[in-house]
Amino acid sequence: MRLGILISGRGSNFEAIANAISRRKLDAEIAIVICNRPNAGGLDFARERGIPMRVIESRGMEREAYDKLVIDELRTHEVDLVCLAGFMRLLSASFVHAFPNRVLNIHPSLLPAFPGLDAQRQALEYGVRITGCTVHVVDEFLDSGPILVQSAVPVLDTDTVETLSARILAQEHAIYPKAIQLMVERRITLQGRRAMIREDEVD
Repeated sequence: MRLGILISGRGSNFEAIANAISRRKLDAEIAIVICNRPNAGGLDFARERGIPMRVIESRGMEREAYDKLVIDELRTHEVDLVCLAGFMRLLSASFVHAFPNRVLNIHPSLLPAFPGLDAQRQALEYGVRITGCTVHVVDEFLDSGPILVQSAVPVLDTDTVETLSARILAQEHAIYPKAIQLMVERRITLQGRRAMIREDEVD
């Protein structure tokens, strides 16, 4: 399966996906990395690994116009599955329709709790004892698509946003490649909001 990775910053989940491929834990290839910020740290990793990449700067562009450029680039590279890895832009409906049920995102909370920005801070301020991360299919709304894989992370009394974020991020790196592999193996069937996984569980 050919992956298109969209990043905006350091791209640590992009690195986790690339490393899983290198370790043969993920049967896929990264066809293209697209970044909307020219100075993003994730671009350095792509250069080091020799992974095809393209900067399509988004500053000052309307969402539909920008998304059309990204869609065209993904199609040029014959991408099968789009993976958002810290891509700090909301996608338009036209983008979602261009890759129906073939866009994944990872979010640092147990959705539907704490969607949007600063999910870790939201969890601390709300006082929950457990939070985590979620890989979900992207739909037209914010952090609301069908849930594929989740991982729980306890919230400690001593936690700060930084310490909680670090522990959640470690789980993100573990579950994102697993969720992609489920897509590669075509083990997921969507029934409305529910993602049914053949063989019952994720290893």
